[in-house]
Amino acid sequence: MITSLTNPQMRHVSMLQKKAKYRSEHQQFIAEGVRMVMETPKELLIRIYLCESFVPDREMKAWLEGKDVQIVAEKVFRGLSQTQTPQGILAVVRMRTRSVDRLLSGSSFLLLETIQDPGNLGTILRTAEGAGMDGIFMNRTCVDIYNPKVVRSTMGSIYRVPFVYVDDFCGLLKRMKDEGIRLYAAHLKGLDNYYDADLSGRCAFMIGNEANGLSYEVSALASEYVKIPMAGRVESLNAAMAAGILMYEMRRQKSVRDMR
Repeated sequence: MITSLTNPQMRHVSMLQKKAKYRSEHQQFIAEGVRMVMETPKELLIRIYLCESFVPDREMKAWLEGKDVQIVAEKVFRGLSQTQTPQGILAVVRMRTRSVDRLLSGSSFLLLETIQDPGNLGTILRTAEGAGMDGIFMNRTCVDIYNPKVVRSTMGSIYRVPFVYVDDFCGLLKRMKDEGIRLYAAHLKGLDNYYDADLSGRCAFMIGNEANGLSYEVSALASEYVKIPMAGRVESLNAAMAAGILMYEMRRQKSVRDMR
């Protein structure tokens, strides 16, 4: 049993929880909670840590068979956990590497510029899975997708939705347009409602920063501005809510096209 936070393994876990640069250097992150750990693909799972008071049910006992499991003293586990009520299980997980080229083979995309709130990014990722998106592209100033708060809020979608951070975001947008992908910017200057746009082909929605929206450089590369109509005195929606509405309209139109 590991009984000290100064144990090298525990220091490693703690740094993975707290430091994005450390996660990037080691290409690892932390998944915490029964569901998140059990949904981790086998090839990405490195090691599991169980609190000494954790009592696995029959299904989990069978699932844990043959895996690298370490028992941790309760005081130590609470010192590592990022939740108020720890479930008593966390895992060190290997990051999956994806390429821009591979993601661009699809037809439904989301382009995120400087999304800062971990809860928003996690919700967007989870919604993207439900809406059947083929890929999410993010610029480097988006919050780290492996931030523990983001990972938890994805509810496992982080393992299944393809995503990639892009150094030259504007360069990617230009490439997408050259390849015939229409880029729709959710923008206050939009004249057409989002449901009037043709989303049945290869296309992407651009979602900007929660406070400032899309930058001028990025929005200028849009094929078309669209808007979400608002009643009352509301000017805009939360970034995750707006992304969800737009993604599901994209899915609806593609489903209608496929039924014809």
